[in-house]
Amino acid sequence: MYLEHYGLTVRPFSLNPDPAFLYLSSQHSLAYHMLVYGLRDQPGITVVTGEVGSGKTTLLRHLLDQHDQDDLVVGLLADTDEDTAEALHQWVAMSFGLDHTGDKITIKRRLQDFLINNYAKGKSTVLIVDEAQNLSAKSLEQVRLLNNINSGGDELLKIFLVGQPELLRKLESPELMQLAQRVMVEFHLGALNAEDVVEYIRHRLRVAGADHDIFDRPAMYAIYYLGAGVPRLINTLCDYALLYGFSKGLTQLQVDAVVAAASGRRLGAVHSATPDTPEMTHALEYVLQSTGIDLSRLVRRMPSQTAG
Repeated sequence: MYLEHYGLTVRPFSLNPDPAFLYLSSQHSLAYHMLVYGLRDQPGITVVTGEVGSGKTTLLRHLLDQHDQDDLVVGLLADTDEDTAEALHQWVAMSFGLDHTGDKITIKRRLQDFLINNYAKGKSTVLIVDEAQNLSAKSLEQVRLLNNINSGGDELLKIFLVGQPELLRKLESPELMQLAQRVMVEFHLGALNAEDVVEYIRHRLRVAGADHDIFDRPAMYAIYYLGAGVPRLINTLCDYALLYGFSKGLTQLQVDAVVAAASGRRLGAVHSATPDTPEMTHALEYVLQSTGIDLSRLVRRMPSQTAG
């Protein structure tokens, strides 16, 4: 609706994960290189965690897009209708396009033959389990047993467990100690800082065709504050602000447009849980001094120890 008004070619703040829009913040860049290490050089299990909307899925898609698919066989386990240890092997087989009928032993043998065949062809086989925090302890233990499949001492399956912080709490439990000991690469994606949010917004707008800063700097700091540095919330606020600006005939958006966009949101956690940290306080004061607008009236503060 607003693309032509701002000179854009595509929506810059869609909620769909799109590697074309990936902005590698300092921590996302580190996470990416650790993922590459887990994919190429390190056997065992890789764990990536982060809050909802922190960019985990987009980062993984970028990782796969950047690597030669000729020597990679990737299975994505994104959801399971039935989380049982018995069903896990069926879901893993399905993720690789294998026949998933038969009992557990038959399916496991089929998986093992598949892995050995890939290894013989010089291919790396990778299983990515998204939203892994939803798996039960028994299912996660079955994941560890899959990682035990080897040939001549070489592990045949690399596993990426991707999930929300709850996944870390599960892996710290005594019953999953053996699984935790197999984790060779681990990274947690926190919220973006203020300057990363500024560059994130500018980056996505440039990719979408913008030739100038559509949001002024105080507006971007307001988006950082109200979105708590979470990419998904930032996207939501930016998209609403662009729509608001279009409706008002604005070509550059200031803090009042962001406030109007945020005030119209009551769902999705936008402006509902800004962490009480020194950087958030700095952003609040910067906007207040620059514009006279007090953003604190829009948010419910939360303790700093629960942030990120």
